[in-house]
Amino acid sequence: MKAVSIGSDGQAYVENRPTPALTSPDDVLIRIAYSGVCGSDLPRIFHGGAHFYPITLGHEFSGHVVEAGSGVNHVKPGSPVACVPLLPCFQCEECERGYYSLCKRYNFVGSRQHGGNAEYIVVNKNNVFLLPDNVSLLQGAFFEPITVGLHALLLAGGCKDKHVTIIGAGTIGLLALQCANAMGAASVTAIDINDDKLDLALRLGASHVYNSKSESAEQIRESSLDRRFNQLLLETAGTPQTVELALNVAGPRAQVALVGTLHQDLTLSQTAFGLILRKELSILGSWMNYSAPWPGEEWRLAAELFTQKRIDLQPLIANIENPEGFAEKIMALKGKPMNGKLLMKINE
Repeated sequence: MKAVSIGSDGQAYVENRPTPALTSPDDVLIRIAYSGVCGSDLPRIFHGGAHFYPITLGHEFSGHVVEAGSGVNHVKPGSPVACVPLLPCFQCEECERGYYSLCKRYNFVGSRQHGGNAEYIVVNKNNVFLLPDNVSLLQGAFFEPITVGLHALLLAGGCKDKHVTIIGAGTIGLLALQCANAMGAASVTAIDINDDKLDLALRLGASHVYNSKSESAEQIRESSLDRRFNQLLLETAGTPQTVELALNVAGPRAQVALVGTLHQDLTLSQTAFGLILRKELSILGSWMNYSAPWPGEEWRLAAELFTQKRIDLQPLIANIENPEGFAEKIMALKGKPMNGKLLMKINE
């Protein structure tokens, strides 16, 4: 089979490998249709951040079941599925409480084991989510990223009638924006430094947009005074600047959900820290996208939103490539920000 692998030298290449086989009654063999690149993959590709090399990445993928072990009951050959990449131990105290994202003895598809950037993959039955009949395989490849935002929204107690602000209009942010609208937010604001992304946010349902490169935090805050109460902010960009921006633009007693992963140290100014106290902000950490019962309400809600056609994916997709083109496009990402989702289409 073909697989797109990453070497320790940071090079992406297509190789031929034997098709994997089931080794356990709980195994499932999947013929992959679509697999996407996540921003978290970039350090694994270009900065030596993978657990091993060479590695086949890919934790955002969908496909059809080819074979299922005797211990698998929820899918069968031919079933359309999406990958649930985390494999918690299900035995530690965190797992027993349903805090699967906090498991300390977990495995992860596309990080701690080979992932979905290949024609076939064998995964545990708990890594397989059955897609509803009217959800496409392309939509299936977006279940992992959409559930990241849904996890934060659910941790915050939902967003019905709240004024939601999304900081960072990338894939995660724009998916979260659409989810917030579908879940009954009173308004949804997008903040970014890229006007094209903000235009897209408006197309996807944002009620207000602000370019934080040309408008100060004070200007943004002043222009949203009518929406300053009952706020929920999702910081999805993952930079020190956007974390501090979130604290600055937040209204009184706002919830601030930190979703984006930082790749550099964060030093809060005395003034910014004081805002947490003086505005009585609730700071909410959000990690991954799972809850009880496994894999979580996030995944069931994603299926519902896709079934109801509440999520528009097409504007979020930059490229859909075959394996060779996919490897080339991966290399073109070096030193550049991701603008849209890069997907590999290998079967369908």
